[in-house]
Amino acid sequence: MKPLSAAHTAGIDEVGRGCLFGPVVAAAVILPAAAIPRLLAVGLTDSKKLGASQRERLNEQIREQAIAYALGLAGVAEIDRINILQASLLAMERAVLRLPPRSPRRARRRRFIPAFRGVGRLYRAEPVIDGDNLLPEISAASILAKVCRDRLMRRLHRRYPQYGFDENKGYATAAHLRALAGG
Repeated sequence: MKPLSAAHTAGIDEVGRGCLFGPVVAAAVILPAAAIPRLLAVGLTDSKKLGASQRERLNEQIREQAIAYALGLAGVAEIDRINILQASLLAMERAVLRLPPRSPRRARRRRFIPAFRGVGRLYRAEPVIDGDNLLPEISAASILAKVCRDRLMRRLHRRYPQYGFDENKGYATAAHLRALAGG
């Protein structure tokens, strides 16, 4: 795996924080500058603004055009043990640490968010409010995370069809709440 240079910027996003069931999934995506206009032209935006088929199509295009991408997950037991915020940060950290390492000759110590401190690797991280609408790399990460989690929830639906995970993806819909109440 080729090391990344200090010039690479990863967009990171998570999905599943507001769910009643299932893991939180994060993605980290690094896009080449040349791919951004192409992806924007075919609809790259915040995953919440896209339908399932649009996300699936963009998921493939992002994976094909990205310099690097990685997924991280925090499971239900971890969410219960450390809380949803810490589990979200853990999933993001896992995604970041699965990216190729930075080139040692270009690595510099910088400010970092502790959740992104990896063994021998430091990353500067900057939270961006509404980043999945503003930055293509974060939009791409939101799509990869959403597609991954939706696929996981469809698999869980086959095991637990009574909860309708194929439709609600673990979110608190009226039908999901009725199923949880036994009705």
